Amino acid sequence: MITVVIPTIGRSSLRKAIPEGVPVIVVEDTGRKGPAAARNAGWRAAETPWVVFLDDDVVPGEGWLEALTKDLESLPEDVAGSQGRIEVPLPRDRRPTDAERNTAGLADAEWITADMAYRRAALEKVGGFDERFPRAYREDADLALRMRKAGFRLVRGERVTRHPVRDDGFWASVRFQRGNADDALMRRVHGPEWRSLIGAGGLLPRHAATTALGLTALALAAARALSCADDRGGRGLRGGRGLRGAGAGGVWVMGIAAAGWAWLTATFAWERIAPGPRTPGEVARMVVTSVAIPPAACLHRLRGELRVRR
Repeated sequence: MITVVIPTIGRSSLRKAIPEGVPVIVVEDTGRKGPAAARNAGWRAAETPWVVFLDDDVVPGEGWLEALTKDLESLPEDVAGSQGRIEVPLPRDRRPTDAERNTAGLADAEWITADMAYRRAALEKVGGFDERFPRAYREDADLALRMRKAGFRLVRGERVTRHPVRDDGFWASVRFQRGNADDALMRRVHGPEWRSLIGAGGLLPRHAATTALGLTALALAAARALSCADDRGGRGLRGGRGLRGAGAGGVWVMGIAAAGWAWLTATFAWERIAPGPRTPGEVARMVVTSVAIPPAACLHRLRGELRVRR
């Protein structure tokens, strides 16, 4: 009745993700095709009516297989998918870090493939995962939306799966901004209302404002520096005076832009620092990455928009 499909990048946690008593297909996901392609290869190799997708870093709860069977056995034909309940263990002796809070958000996320069962026939009907999504981001939400558009319903089951927290390094939150490129594909495929359809918020408008203010301040500062260099070089006394006179308004604009950038950046950093443990290391990480995240988000979104227009 059930086959489990697990795409893996070779994590040691894979052994904990493999449940006993059920056929399991493990698909290597270390190439450039991404998890969408790996999951497609897995479910197409399965011969059972239901295919359950697990990530290679989750731990199925006690009695998971029995609970899964109960979740699926009485579902009507118009229900194409059943999502497991995700638990994220957080430290009890301190506030969670930014990375831990981001992982904890998976507990409320909809239709994520950390533990998601689909009818094989429904996957066949909609064509499976869209392999244009190159990373583990949005490919699961895209599939869920296409299932709904095809007339299927998706439900939450009672089985429980734990998703441990891991620290992917100082710059993990900046690397995570690559997902903004995939948001461009979501908008192209599902329209501008796609966020409301999956209940996902976004900070891109604020990141765009922060980046625009920062670039404006830098551009005006560079122009003023060049003007001053021309003056010191004695190249055109009248031209130099003209630049100084015209630059008075530019200085004000530069100052306002710089102040706006500083305010938005500081606000963003504090919003990430305040609910956390506020250790020196965590504060330093939040300050530095809060400077880098807005331009990184905008750059990746621009890259995504250009890609979907090709």
